[in-house]
Amino acid sequence: MSRAESRPSRRAFIGATGAVAATGITAGCESPAPRPSRPSSPASPTRVAPTGRHQAGITLPQPAQPNLLAVVADLGDAVAVGPLLAELGQAVHTLTAGTDPRLLGLPPGDLTVTIGVGPRLVRMADPSLPGAADLPHFSREQIAPQARGGDLLLQICAGDPLLLPVVASALLEQAGHRIRERWRQSGRRGPDIPVDKGISAPRNLLGFIDGIVGPHTTAEHRRHLWLAGPASVGGGTIAVVRRMELDLPRFTALSVADQEAVFGRRRATGVPLSGGTAAWDPDLGAKTPDGRYLVPADAHVRRASPHVAGVGLMLRRSYSTDAPHPGLLFISFQNDLRTFTNTLARMDDSDALLGFTTTTASATFLILPGFDRQHPLGAKTFH
Repeated sequence: MSRAESRPSRRAFIGATGAVAATGITAGCESPAPRPSRPSSPASPTRVAPTGRHQAGITLPQPAQPNLLAVVADLGDAVAVGPLLAELGQAVHTLTAGTDPRLLGLPPGDLTVTIGVGPRLVRMADPSLPGAADLPHFSREQIAPQARGGDLLLQICAGDPLLLPVVASALLEQAGHRIRERWRQSGRRGPDIPVDKGISAPRNLLGFIDGIVGPHTTAEHRRHLWLAGPASVGGGTIAVVRRMELDLPRFTALSVADQEAVFGRRRATGVPLSGGTAAWDPDLGAKTPDGRYLVPADAHVRRASPHVAGVGLMLRRSYSTDAPHPGLLFISFQNDLRTFTNTLARMDDSDALLGFTTTTASATFLILPGFDRQHPLGAKTFH
């Protein structure tokens, strides 16, 4: 689906690099080479505070970090959910502050950890809460039982890829025998490409700018992204996580024009086939002089359009993958699961892009409201 990253109210990611001094080399054993000057280390990205009304790793930082590791796990039947979440939240504090010895000396930089709970745990707290519904099954799925659903999501993002397995190990060690890992997936994002003032998005493995349409303003975040209530979930959101394999050879065999017809956008610029700029909504009624739609009937932007599906906007924070197969770890955040399910139901039998995808993992999670030292993670939901 084509959905955009949102623009937060403040910038939370600053990249900087230090200068590297040249070193001299002289030949001969009697005259030693000058001592090389020590290169400056690149400055660490700005720290992203883990506390607040919302968890980090959703709208902050912007643009999203280039590296991700998602870990999905189950909880044992007798585990006290509230204390476990509180411990994990405290571990996030120490890890992002760089004071946790389990970081092994790595600077945390822009590390974020976003934690969600699956429908089974939500139903244990209150079956009426958002996030209590499981994802339905869709076509083009080849999902092993181990890769469908789950009780706990750990979304770990950072500029430094070395942090991801180290932080995952620390969090899993914190949970100990109380949880059992189901599956994990790492991913990367390419550089973000500006598509409008304050709006940018990366390319996916198919070469197209991925995630242009979505909530951008604070008002749109309130309307489409954040849960407004009850208090036990207010400030949280609903995540959908789906791992998809992409049929790169078959897609690559298409001409550029045919590839663009699949998406409904120009590959180089992201501009809709109906014209305008990349940030413009596609004109789904526009036709050629001989009566053909400029945006084909089965084009992705038409079938996934929120206006056509009659749903709200979803915030995309997806990552490309290369193992076990080239593909996409699709991640969307929305305050109503129907935003995703109704959209995919409309796409399921008629979206040209889905013909090049196979979904191999699927889950949904209630992303818990933000937390701080006085209000532990999950305390509002699991008393």
